This record gives sequence, structure tokens and C-alpha cells, in this order.
Amino acid sequence: MARRALWRVGGADSPARIAHLDRDRPLVAAAKRDPAQFDALYRRYLARVYSYAYYELGNHHAAEDATEATFLNALASLERFEERARPADGEGASTFRVWLFQIARNEVAAERRRARRRPTAPLEGALTIADPLDVQADAERHDDARAAWQAVGRLPEDRRQAIVLRFVDELSTAEIAGVLGRSEGAVRVLIHRALRAVAGELTRPE
Repeated sequence: MARRALWRVGGADSPARIAHLDRDRPLVAAAKRDPAQFDALYRRYLARVYSYAYYELGNHHAAEDATEATFLNALASLERFEERARPADGEGASTFRVWLFQIARNEVAAERRRARRRPTAPLEGALTIADPLDVQADAERHDDARAAWQAVGRLPEDRRQAIVLRFVDELSTAEIAGVLGRSEGAVRVLIHRALRAVAGELTRPE
């Protein structure tokens, strides 16, 4: 089993150094030899990329388009992907997962631009997203979860993305730093401020 070890060099705001070993390395190598083997990477990350796109776009069709574009882009560019996941790589550190979510972030931004060029009905779903893992909870917990994700949907973009990547896609702080192009310390600040803002909104008297 591949081990992951996060490396830190310098102060709290130093750029994140990603894992020494990329757990996807064997699958990436296989897909580079035979593009048909990319299916294993696709199946591993499909749900996570789609969840990220949906939480960002609030629309199933737009999320599907962004997800499809992400994997098509990743497959087309896979030969050029180079794992840079050792301490000496510094700011250029990257694993396949970080690289894939960087592509997803770009595709979400592109989908937003396309939506602005062809306006449709308001994306009401962006403010009414319920926790997908909460489907079997009782009505009260469901309402609480929906209110929390509504509050997340109203956060500034950088805070919202940090929260979604951390708690929906379960990326580490170092990986989020790689996706957003921020330092690990800056990501911690984003998450802390986002959680504080959401908590403040939920406890505010009506």
C-alpha cells in the first residue's frame, strides 16, 4: 500500500509540499501505456469531481458537462502529466488528484462563462443544496443540513471552494492548496473563516 507523508518546509504560510508518493501512480502509469486503462482513474474520481462541480454550479446538467470536460481534458493531457510530489518540487508539487481538480476548477469556471453567454433560469440549486449523505436522516437533521449548505452556497468563492474540497471531496489541506494555488496556511484561514461565517449565520436569531 502506498504511503502518504506530507512535507512542510518553512513557516505556516510556506507553499504546501504534497505527498512523497502519489497513490495514483500505478494507475497513471497504466493509463499512459494504454489509454483504455484510464477507466480506473475515471471510476475512482467520477463521483468526487461531479460532487465538486455540482456544489459549485448548482445545476446537474452543468455539473455533468463540467465533469465530462474534466475527464476528457485529463485523458487528452495525461501523457504530459508529470508527478511532482517530492519535497524538492516546492511550489510545483502536484499529484494526479491535485492535477485533476485543477482541471475541474478550470472547467467549472468555463461552464460559468458559458452560462453567462447563454443566460437561463436562475441557478436556484446553488442555494438549496442538501448534504448528499443525509438522505436517510430524519426531517429535522435534513433541514439543518440544508440550511448549512445554503449558508455555504452564499460564501465568497474561495471560501466556498475550500469547504467543498475539504468536506465533500475530502482533500487534505495540502491538496487544496495545490488546487487553489494558495499556501497551506492560507487554506486553513479560508476554512476557518468559512466555518465561522456559516456557524454565525446558523445561530443568528430569526
